[in-house]
Amino acid sequence: MNAFDSAFDLAVGDIVRKHAVVQPHAIALESAERSLTYLGLNRRVNRLAQVLLSRGIRHGDRVAILSENCLPYLELELAAAKLGVIVPCLNWRLSDAELLHCIRLTEPSLILVSERYVMQLARIDHGVPGTVVIEREYETLLANATEGEPAIDVAGGDGLVILYTSGTTGLPKGALISHRAMIARAATFAADYGITRYDNYLAWSPLFHMAATDFSLATLMLGGKVIVQDGLQVDRMITVLEREPIGWLVAMPGMIENLISAIKRRDAQIRSVRMVGAMADLVPLQQIAELTTLMNAPYLNTFGSTETGLPPASAAMLPIGQIPASLSKRESGFCRIRLVDADGNDVPDGMPGELIIRGPTLFSGYWRADQTNSEDFRGGWFHMGDMFVRQPDGTLDFVDRVKYLIKSGGENIYPAEIERVLLAHPDVMDAVVVRQRHEKWGEVPVAFVAPRCPEVSSAALAQWCSERLASYKQPKEIRFVVETDFPRSSTGKIQRHEVERMWLTAKTWLASCEGT
Repeated sequence: MNAFDSAFDLAVGDIVRKHAVVQPHAIALESAERSLTYLGLNRRVNRLAQVLLSRGIRHGDRVAILSENCLPYLELELAAAKLGVIVPCLNWRLSDAELLHCIRLTEPSLILVSERYVMQLARIDHGVPGTVVIEREYETLLANATEGEPAIDVAGGDGLVILYTSGTTGLPKGALISHRAMIARAATFAADYGITRYDNYLAWSPLFHMAATDFSLATLMLGGKVIVQDGLQVDRMITVLEREPIGWLVAMPGMIENLISAIKRRDAQIRSVRMVGAMADLVPLQQIAELTTLMNAPYLNTFGSTETGLPPASAAMLPIGQIPASLSKRESGFCRIRLVDADGNDVPDGMPGELIIRGPTLFSGYWRADQTNSEDFRGGWFHMGDMFVRQPDGTLDFVDRVKYLIKSGGENIYPAEIERVLLAHPDVMDAVVVRQRHEKWGEVPVAFVAPRCPEVSSAALAQWCSERLASYKQPKEIRFVVETDFPRSSTGKIQRHEVERMWLTAKTWLASCEGT
């Protein structure tokens, strides 16, 4: 990079450092145990950066974290931001084999791990040269370090975090999010919704997901307060909502009914929420009406991804207290989108096409996945694999997924992940996994298996899956099918959409299936 190019650079650490100067006594982070001003946060972040430097961590290296939500999680991301270091955010819900894959994929030089997941990490032969147990060593390491600002030039295109997404081949992929993308995501957050430094963010969902990491960092860049909560603790969440103004309260399938019930039980007086919700397509419409009434806030009708942030289509709000008649999306700011056919030609309004996107919020590709990146970024656009129809008024209606995806309680599940495990069982001849609507989780996976022998049981296959897959990926039903009854294409591939249709509507086919 030449001097002219570097003049355009800005990094996440630069922005947070500035808040330590202009509003040093404003609260930046808060948890049940402590709170930190921007000045205090910046000092701790600098100390952590010095600790990492003393351990030989350098620009471009990876320092992973395996932890529940806690203040050190965000401190690590900010320290990495000042060093040009990348943080792989490890998903503690994964099986040991999946977690090992994620670690080996990104090859971190150090892992920060909380006491809660020490044994999980110890079970796998990860080969990482160093670990720091947060509850045992972290504070002592910071106390013995200096507070000097790291003299490291960090470019906007440098990687900041790696967030893992489900892979079509059955193993997680690592999506690399740069400083440029994270800053653009913060700008979109502010511009599309009017979020300011006075709108706090409640980070309750796992920080290994974009919903927590993206918008915690966005809030800190905007100068607001991030309230870090260790998972879904509904009563604690309501206490926060009664006390604090919240910009966006993320509410996902699987937790909304619990939240509604708790608000009613406590007769809670919610102070101020600018907007609530996410993924409206997967939430019962009555819940949307009820939750927005209780919150006195519209429902955010999102369609984004780990790879794109809030874009491409998260600008629509569903009105307070109404059962929505339509779940049409509106295009987000700071992006360009097209709907194209299989040959990359734009489709007319009213016709379905795959959504492709350009914009500064985009990720920098999947870590060490050149072939996948070449395919997904073909033609200079990122191909999301989602089919939409554009209406004459510019709204977008979701049709289906080109790459079949199950969205369960905020988690993305590709059927190939489950099928790979089922097909590895010696008594399974063939298998296909489809989605099923679920009142609590939005969607859940259901498996159809052609057995090699009649002795195999659904309970045995369920146990097999439980030992190899995260709990949310395990099929909620396993049904046995005669191998010749699977609908197949001319090339012999099982037609997943046809299986789903038959599962939902064809009583004669269902009668031939034996279930759990």
